[in-house]
Amino acid sequence: MPGGATARILVVDDEPAITDSVAMALRYEGYNVALAHGGNEALALIAERPFDLLVLDVMLPDISGFEVTRRVRSSGSDVPVLFLTAKSAVTDRVAGLSVGGDDYVTKPFSLMEVVARVHAVLRRRAPSGEDRRLRFADLVMDEESHEVWRGETLINLTATEFNILRLFLLNPRKVLSKNQIMDHVWRYDFGGNPNIVETYIGYVRKKINAAGPPLLQTIRLVGYVLREVQ
Repeated sequence: MPGGATARILVVDDEPAITDSVAMALRYEGYNVALAHGGNEALALIAERPFDLLVLDVMLPDISGFEVTRRVRSSGSDVPVLFLTAKSAVTDRVAGLSVGGDDYVTKPFSLMEVVARVHAVLRRRAPSGEDRRLRFADLVMDEESHEVWRGETLINLTATEFNILRLFLLNPRKVLSKNQIMDHVWRYDFGGNPNIVETYIGYVRKKINAAGPPLLQTIRLVGYVLREVQ
C-alpha cells in the first residue's frame, strides 16, 4: 500500500460527519488514524506524537488550517498536509500551497478521492523504488497511468469503474457490501440509490471477466468480492 499500512494520519475537521467518514475510509485502507476537531487540539496532538500526514480542514472554529500549517512548518516539521475545504477559488488553493500544503480537496468530495490523494501524497514520500502497481491474479492496475491490464489485455475503464476496481484490489478476497462501496466511491454526503453500485459492478465485471477467468463475484444478499473461482 502506498505510504505503508502503518502510516499515522491526523484528520482535523469540526464537522463530525466528515471526520468520522474520512477516518472510516482511511482505517479501512489500513492506516492508523487520529482525530481532532479544532486547530489547537490538532497542534497539541502533533506536539505529543509524530504523524505521517495531516488531513486538515481550512475553516476551523479556533485557528485556521492555514495557521496550523504555518505553526507546524515553523517548528521545523515537513509532515505533508492535505487540505479539506469548501473554498474552491484559485487564490485559496494557492494560499494553502504557499503556507506549506501538499494537496487540496474541495468539499463536497468523494471518500475515494480523499483516499487517492492520501495515497498520492504518501507515495511521493516513499522510496523511489517502491512498486506502484496493484495486483491480483493476472489483473494489474497502475495508479499513476490509470491503466489496467488482464494478462496482456489493456482494459478501458471509466473513472468511476477504475475507483471501484481499485477498492477491490486494495481489499482482495474481502466481501464488500453495496453501502461500503458507495461510501468509498461516491461523495460522503451522497444520498443516491445503492442500486447504482450493482449497475457499475456489472460494468466492471463484464470488462475484466471478458479477458480471463471470472474474478469479480456476487455473494448473494451480502455483497461482492474479488477472488478466484474455486
